[in-house]
This record gives sequence, structure tokens and C-alpha cells, in this order.
Amino acid sequence: MLRVIEEQSHATTKWLHGDPRLLYVPWGVAWLLGFSALFLHYGLDGRPYLAITQMQAVGVLLAAMLVAGTVSAYGIVKMNKLVRGDTSARGAMYGYAWLAGMVLVTIIAIRLSPLLPAAERGLLWAGGSLLVVALLYMLGGAIWLNWPMFFIGGWTAGVNALGVLLGTGLHALLTAVLLGGGFIAAGLWLWRRQRG
Repeated sequence: MLRVIEEQSHATTKWLHGDPRLLYVPWGVAWLLGFSALFLHYGLDGRPYLAITQMQAVGVLLAAMLVAGTVSAYGIVKMNKLVRGDTSARGAMYGYAWLAGMVLVTIIAIRLSPLLPAAERGLLWAGGSLLVVALLYMLGGAIWLNWPMFFIGGWTAGVNALGVLLGTGLHALLTAVLLGGGFIAAGLWLWRRQRG
């Protein structure tokens, strides 16, 4: 009887946390591709490594994030289709917090961007957006007592802070490698751990 209870507890936890491959890997790939394009545009010293415009680099990032958002949305809908009550309400409020955070960052960046040099505008957009991502991952980890999610948010905050301090080119490189690669590694590691 205890074995059955343990198996059901494991199955429920797996179901409630969703498939990490759908929740983390798409964002890792999107950031790896998009921020690599931004790094190739900015370079380490402000000189591009490839003849790629900022708009082209941002286009790669936005297209990759659109695909990642679609894949993650599928994973979230699949994960929550049978959830009711307080958990469903928490999930809805959490989703609205993402929307509100990203809208607020967009408004702030639109307002302040004209006051900054071109490279600093990109840093404002990227750093502000990743700030929201970091905080909401940490908040999600706290809401659902999901330690990996909380630590992934902390990792995102640390990488973002270091990148902002180092400048636009290094921010793009660190985000591509440490966050893009980190999210891919975390998604695959969590999936493997979940199966075991």
C-alpha cells in the first residue's frame, strides 16, 4: 500500500510540474539563438562580428521567442487542463503577473529608450525583460514550492545582473551561453530526474 501511495505521489508531482522539456528547453533555444545574434551584432567592443543589423538580430530573437512561447503554452495548457480550485486561481494570477510585468517593462523601455545611446537601449530592453523573468521564476518556485524553478530564477537574476554591469555585448553573450544553455541543460536534467 505504501508503494502505491509513493507511486501515485510521484505521478501527481510529475503531472503538476509538467514536462520540463516543454517549459525550459524552448526558451533556452530561443535565447541561445536570439542573444547569439545580438552578440554578433554588438561584439565585445561595440564592433559587429557579422554584418547583421540590430533589427535583424532582434527579429531572430523575437521569432525564436514566439516559437518558444507557443511550445511552452502547449506544455502549460497540457499541465493545467485538469487543475481546479486554488491551484488554478494561482496559475491564472501568475500568468497575469507575467503579462503585467512584460507590459510594464515595455512601457518603461519605450519611454526611456530615446534618452539612451543605441547599445544602451538594447541593454535596457534585455535587462528589464530578464529581470521580470528572473523574479517571476523565483515567485513561481515560491508559490508551488518548486525549488528548481526558484533556483533557475535566481540563476537568471545573477547572470542578468552581471551582464548589465559588463555591458551590451557581454550581456548578450552571457545570456546566450549561460541562460540559453542553462535553460536547455536544466530542462533536460529535470526531465531525466523526473523520469527516475
